Amino acid sequence: MKDLITGHTRLGGLLGSPVAHSISPMMHNASFRQLGIDWVYLCFETPPEKLEQVVQAMRSLDVFGFNVTMPDKVQILPYLDELSVEARLIGAVNTVKNENGRFIGYNTDGMGFLRSLTEEGVEVSDKVLSMIGAGGAASSIAIQAAVDSAKTLHLIARQGKSWGNAMRITQLINRETACRADLTDLADLRQTALCLAESNVLINASSAGMSPNVDVSPIRDPSIIPAHLTVADIIYEPAETKLMRESRERGCRTLNGMYMLLYQGAEAFRIWTGQDMPVELIKQTYFS
Repeated sequence: MKDLITGHTRLGGLLGSPVAHSISPMMHNASFRQLGIDWVYLCFETPPEKLEQVVQAMRSLDVFGFNVTMPDKVQILPYLDELSVEARLIGAVNTVKNENGRFIGYNTDGMGFLRSLTEEGVEVSDKVLSMIGAGGAASSIAIQAAVDSAKTLHLIARQGKSWGNAMRITQLINRETACRADLTDLADLRQTALCLAESNVLINASSAGMSPNVDVSPIRDPSIIPAHLTVADIIYEPAETKLMRESRERGCRTLNGMYMLLYQGAEAFRIWTGQDMPVELIKQTYFS
């Protein structure tokens, strides 16, 4: 398709605040052009106090759908008509599809990260996982892993403001899925070591090690990291966190979070269009 707007062009975009820095418009508009889809994707600055008004405008304009980022992922729930299984369990939405005037909410954050693992040959189905963190990203990944048939999930978190959410996630997974989940205090080094010893994959879904705090690792004693683990970090800046470096030195395979954004966008693209995003093109253009 030629790179132009027509009288039939449909609109979608990204809601949140701030959003001007996002590369999502480049990813999606390049994909629409590549596949000949007469749609366009824009950013809409949407602080929480304007969210209801903006969602109503999206309905009036009959958009194909939109993404939702912070701080609107939870606040948008009352303005939607239906939630997918994972969005209901997570309690947050990052993708909305317009189905004949009904706004259906999805959460592709966990899908995107887990697909980034799958693309590297790392499966979670019927596997034992350990995950560090209990914030929004951890919630999405943990619940999606449980929905995707992980056998066991050891959630490892610090006692603090996110501990209550960690308990909620654990109880929710045990109640709503076939995955067995338990919760360990990160300060309990002995129990953390036991969790890692029986796990196939360790996921760091906390901010520990993110730039500029690059000298921080969530595991204060790397000797408890067994060599058989695949260690995946949601952080991509720096490209190799302290946890990844120490795990690699222990003999582990390590992966960072660079492609989480790509694949969560690809899942949203599939939800909206029913087609696969040309991920190799997008990867080469925006992630190389």
